Amino acid sequence: MPDTITLIGLVGTEPTHIVTSEGLAITRFRLASTHRKYDKSAEKWVDGDTNWYGVTAFRQLAVNANSSLHKGERVIVAGRVRIKPWDTGEKSGISVDIEADAIGHDLTWGSTSFSRSLSAAALPHAATAGATRSESSDAGAPSESAGAGSSPAPPF
Repeated sequence: MPDTITLIGLVGTEPTHIVTSEGLAITRFRLASTHRKYDKSAEKWVDGDTNWYGVTAFRQLAVNANSSLHKGERVIVAGRVRIKPWDTGEKSGISVDIEADAIGHDLTWGSTSFSRSLSAAALPHAATAGATRSESSDAGAPSESAGAGSSPAPPF
């Protein structure tokens, strides 16, 4: 049974997108997740260590992630974790990779608008009642998003 994980962080690299010769869409990016804590003596939030994760999305999720995500944006990623040791001869370490099941913007930091992709309608779960109504949910939604420095840090 695979281990699942949910991570909150920043898209640390601009996503890269490929389509294999067999037609499989793949999008990859690095996710930076930094632990923050409140320093009572300094009366401010301080950054702790940053953990880096490789995130890979396949198929329709890859296509949508490629058109939706950019370096520096705050996201939530859920998926299966894979931990692998590596060794180049000079250096060694451990990589932590996530095969994403879901990716979305972290709305604590800004707003976004959603539009269903045409090929998503072919997915099995899209055949539920209500899938035929208008698929745009951005009515009245503000188009601005708050940057990391424009609002106080949340307490997490």
